[in-house]
Order: sequence, then C-alpha cells, then structure tokens
Amino acid sequence: MQYRTLGRTGVQVSSLALGAMNFGKIGRTTQDEATAIVDAALEGGVNLIDTADRYSDGESEEMVGKAIAGRRDDIVLATKVGMPMGDERNHQGSSRRWLVTELDNSLRRLGVDHVDLYQIHRWDPNTSDEETLSALTDLQRAGKIRYFGSSTFPAYRIVQAQWAAREHHLSRYVTEQPSYSILQRGIESHVLPVTEEYGLGVLVWSPLASGWLSGAVREGRDITTNRSTFMPQRFDTTIPFNRARLDAVERLAKVADEAGLTMIQLALGFVTAHPGVTSALIGPRTLDHLRAQLAAADTVLSADVLDAIDTIVAPGTDLAAHEKSDTPPALLDASLRRR
Repeated sequence: MQYRTLGRTGVQVSSLALGAMNFGKIGRTTQDEATAIVDAALEGGVNLIDTADRYSDGESEEMVGKAIAGRRDDIVLATKVGMPMGDERNHQGSSRRWLVTELDNSLRRLGVDHVDLYQIHRWDPNTSDEETLSALTDLQRAGKIRYFGSSTFPAYRIVQAQWAAREHHLSRYVTEQPSYSILQRGIESHVLPVTEEYGLGVLVWSPLASGWLSGAVREGRDITTNRSTFMPQRFDTTIPFNRARLDAVERLAKVADEAGLTMIQLALGFVTAHPGVTSALIGPRTLDHLRAQLAAADTVLSADVLDAIDTIVAPGTDLAAHEKSDTPPALLDASLRRR
C-alpha cells in the first residue's frame, strides 16, 4: 500500500480508501460481511474509511461503527452530510441548524465522539458559504470534527468557499471528493487544477465507473452488476453514450492485457497516478471484490500505458457528462437561465 499526505493536514492516508456506500440495504450487505470487509481492508493497509449519513439511511454508519469498535484511533474516519434524510424539508442541506443536529446523529450511529473528516455531500445553493463554514468551524473547535471538506463541488464553488473562509476568518475545506475514472475525466480540466492550487486533498469516488471498469462489463456478455439492477439506463448499450463507453472498455481491456494487468488494476492505477489525487475510494460489496481491488494497491502504470489510455479517452473528457453530479444548476433547469 502507498501512503500520501491528505492535502496540507499532515495526516497520512492510504492510496486506496474504503468507501462504505454498499454497507447495508444498498449493497445488501450484512453486519458480519461489512465487518469482514473492514477487517480485510485494514489488514491490507487501508487506513481511511469513508461513509455518509445518507447511505442506507444511516445503516452504513451504524455498520462502520460496529466494525471499527476497539480500534478507532488507528483509522481516519470520514463521513458526509447534506443529502435528504427523510421527508422533513430541513433535514438536508448545509445550514447550521442541520449540520449541528446531524453530526450528533452521525456520531451516535458511528459510536464515536468525533470524526476525522466531515464532508458536505453536495453544494447547497440555498445556504451561504459563511453560514456553512461558520458552523463547521465551531464544530471543529468543539472537538467533534478534526477537519472538514466538500464533495462533488463545481470548481467555481470550491474557489468561492476558499475565499469565503479567508474573508470571514474561518477554517476552510481541506479536501474535495469528486467523481473520477478513465471514463469520466472532466475534473482534470477544472476541479483538479483548483484543488492543486489550494492544496486540497482529493478522495475520488467511482474510480471503477460504477462497474464499467471492473472487468465484468464486456462486449457480448450480459451485464449483471449490482449497480445495473437499480440503474439499468446507465448500462443500456443501445444508448449511444453507453455504446461509446463499451467501445472504450474493449480498447482498454487490450491495453490491460498487453500490460499484464487486470482491468481493476488499470482503472485504479490510472486515477492514483494523477499528482492531484490523494486516494481512490473503493466500494466493495463482497470480500472477493475487495481482494481484487486491493491487488491494485501498489500498481504503478508506465508512461506508455498512460499514453495509451489518453488515446482512448482524451484528457478532460467525460463519456457520460450528464451523469456528473457537479453540473451548475442552470444547465439542468431551464428556468434558471431565462430572464
């Protein structure tokens, strides 16, 4: 396992981090299975675990808490807040009211007195940067969180938040968690230059592109991944952008074969090769998935392999841009771009 410094915090984290989104009903994972995955991940050198209140409506946090009991101090523990938790309109977002309340809920579910990294799951256009940063700074000073970060923020919002922290003399976001894979490279053109400029640690999610780069999706095979069962439109190869992804996967498989690598090693080795990336979040649903992903822990891709990838998916290109979660609201809602 490789270790990198998380931004400018001085905290050392593993280049592969364990994402717990599949713990609970989302991944149909039991507590025993989740604990076994955590045990194997820690044994393999992983020291950062990332979850969120939203994952399985809090069940993921509960499972993580039980799995790490007795070894909390050896783990860099991260969770997220901001996505809706139920139907109550104020049980979401990044207002002071909700952050203070929901952090206590997360700490209770996790069974800990603090988290190392508390992340705003998505930018909240209804709440000012000053409001959010002020609340997070107070929670940090209270000892309930050590650091805080953003997740899937548009590049311009990352910049705005950095300036707001400076203007109002508040603590700042020290990490960003964007989506990044060989098939979704858009952050190379906007987010990563900004995070490098401001010295943010970067924890990338979906490095296997929702299973497209796992080796399970190939021409002529039925697609039976867990994700395809509840997001079938993302795997319908009669749709042009999915066809383009499948064509890219076939070409990438040849690159991996010629380099003596699995598709997972190629995919994870690619994202962790970028100097702006700290860690890749892996989200195994089973022990076998975890073992296949940990096999990429020390993968270092040669310049020839990276160049070959560039010829298949150009730098800065998203093959499914509409699936990005950091699109400015005005591009999605016509009313916001009309006078």
